[in-house]
Amino acid sequence: MSDPRAYPDRPFLAVSAVVVRDGRILVVRRARPPAQDRYTLPGGVVEAGETLTEAIRREVEEETAIVIEPVDIAAYREVIARDDENRPKRHFVIVVFAARWRANEAKPNEEIAEARWVKPDELGDLPTTEGLAGIVARALERLQA
Repeated sequence: MSDPRAYPDRPFLAVSAVVVRDGRILVVRRARPPAQDRYTLPGGVVEAGETLTEAIRREVEEETAIVIEPVDIAAYREVIARDDENRPKRHFVIVVFAARWRANEAKPNEEIAEARWVKPDELGDLPTTEGLAGIVARALERLQA
């Protein structure tokens, strides 16, 4: 099975969310590549005709069953993975939202091996995607503003 997101003609637009509930952050452990077994934020690719806010609500609910309230854009990330010949094998631009938990409990799916609520200072004890702690800190600032 070929990967439709490999060797793209242009970057893919994606969203993710720092979801806060009772002072804890929702992190998910990816069940498959890329970032397999790393903790990261729930999210995914924006679909055509969908606003960023619609996309983040849908993606978080699809991945975890959780209902969120997106509050503000907190950051962005660019993920570019290159092959041995320096060609871009993957390219994502990820808009990160600061969000509040509103309903439901996290339930992993085929993309997510585990979902857990952690204190922000516990992120350093987990194998995470690059820059996650900094993104969480910026999102928490946005939620407190």
